[in-house]
Amino acid sequence: MPGLPSDYTNDLGQPVGAPLGGWTGCAFPLAEPMAGRYCRLEPLDAGRHAADLWDAQQHDPDGRNWTYLPYGPFADQAAHRAWVEDSARMADPQFYAIIRTDTGQAVGAASYLRIVPEHGVIEVGHLNHTPLLQRTPASTEAMYLMMRRVFEEYGYRRYEWKCHAQNAPSWAAAERLGFTFEGVFRNAVVVKQRNRDTAWLSITDAEWPAIRAALEAWLAPENFEVSGQQREALSTFMARERGR
Repeated sequence: MPGLPSDYTNDLGQPVGAPLGGWTGCAFPLAEPMAGRYCRLEPLDAGRHAADLWDAQQHDPDGRNWTYLPYGPFADQAAHRAWVEDSARMADPQFYAIIRTDTGQAVGAASYLRIVPEHGVIEVGHLNHTPLLQRTPASTEAMYLMMRRVFEEYGYRRYEWKCHAQNAPSWAAAERLGFTFEGVFRNAVVVKQRNRDTAWLSITDAEWPAIRAALEAWLAPENFEVSGQQREALSTFMARERGR
């Protein structure tokens, strides 16, 4: 029958959710830098990041990175910079540039969005990892740093990832990072004059400790050969930590 089972009931004998005691909500996250070993994230700023991001996006000449985003690709550098300027002014979405520490270049962008402090819910999105960031430790570390901030610094209960249901690489990336698939919202929105069915995935605060341990183990320097090749896949660490 419809409805999830529950270990809790109210005074009427109806199944209800677990009590949260003195829950008072979370603070809205401040736009502050995040630093890791392979990358750092800085609040998006056109003066510091627009030129680097434009240069990095030239490694994607077909504009594949923009297919599932509601904007882009941009006709020229001026149009791209205008988008960066507009995005940098927003509070929600709260945009960040992702900068590789080995080169010092901004090579991608990401944001927090749909931020609901009263319920402890926040989403990661507007992801644009250029070819200079894709399939690197910095790409994974950027997502780890954003997760760590919301769960550990701000005490959020739920971290969401939503993507176009036809965007197989994004969906796979979310599951690799520990997100759990929850379902598809059919006919959710219209993007670039096309229907978008939206896949929903999430991580909860209860799941975070195991996911954190797996991510940190994968990101550790000893997990990489001198060539940069990983010794063990993140999926191996995820299975190990989540099975404990």
